[in-house]
Amino acid sequence: MKYPRTYHLPYSPGSTKDDKKLQDGWFQNYIGQEIVISEKLDGENIHMTQKDCYARSDGAPTRSPWSRNIWDPSDGLYWKIKDCIGPNETIFGENLYGEHSIHYDNLNNYFHLFAVNDGINWYSWDDVKLMSKYMDIPHVPELWRGRIYKEEELRKIVEDLVKQPSIYGKHREGVVIRITDSFKIEDFSKYVCKWVRPNHVTTNEHWTKNWKKAELIYDK
Repeated sequence: MKYPRTYHLPYSPGSTKDDKKLQDGWFQNYIGQEIVISEKLDGENIHMTQKDCYARSDGAPTRSPWSRNIWDPSDGLYWKIKDCIGPNETIFGENLYGEHSIHYDNLNNYFHLFAVNDGINWYSWDDVKLMSKYMDIPHVPELWRGRIYKEEELRKIVEDLVKQPSIYGKHREGVVIRITDSFKIEDFSKYVCKWVRPNHVTTNEHWTKNWKKAELIYDK
């Protein structure tokens, strides 16, 4: 399955007319829940199963040059971790191999895990981190964790976080909020949302023809 579209917070400046925004009453799903806020990295959404690795928008396995670090049969990440993926599991992560709109000058790894499901439930955040450790790949940076009881309190935390630089560079793409507990596949839009910076640029035909490989700190 593809990763669902994540709804924007009502005050997310990066939403467009084609994006989905949370509606009135959305905060009721978060009151008193433990949540985690992670950094939204500017890369390509990649998911993997026991069968193969896929880009978000493709029904066929990805073989794009900007995801070569994942699928390459000689040293691609997929072939190193595929046996760690259960028969019904799908793992989702952000692949930063191809530089998008943000330049990261302190990047230490290309692929960052952010979600796992088994076809029925989305795993808890702690189980995502366990999978990250088990497969020896990083997860997206965790920026804040705790319980929230007031919508304005959450907004202040989010707006403070997005003013800060990225863990990996000068600019932060945005943040993703989710409850830390596991939840049903169909409840994704209730328990996951995001804030994205204004004037967000996504990949297009021009990018695919002129993309460049991101640089890791070890390569400098």
